[in-house]
Amino acid sequence: MQVRIGVQNVPKELVVDTRQSADEVQAALSDALAGPHGVFVLQDRRAGRVVVPAERVGYLEIVEDEQRSVGFGTQYT
Repeated sequence: MQVRIGVQNVPKELVVDTRQSADEVQAALSDALAGPHGVFVLQDRRAGRVVVPAERVGYLEIVEDEQRSVGFGTQYT
């Protein structure tokens, strides 16, 4: 799944490919925001980590992996 993180005062968003589920990502952000000086941590598919101060997260967009069709994308009904 792909997660896009908008960070305050940073012009480009962070894009992370992770194996974590949408619920796990949402729970990680919720837990980080619950405490003072919380840190939001995501693990990417290549065993790396992305660490962002939770108070600086502007938005979080979670995009589920979807099956891509081969061809021009025309569907017959």
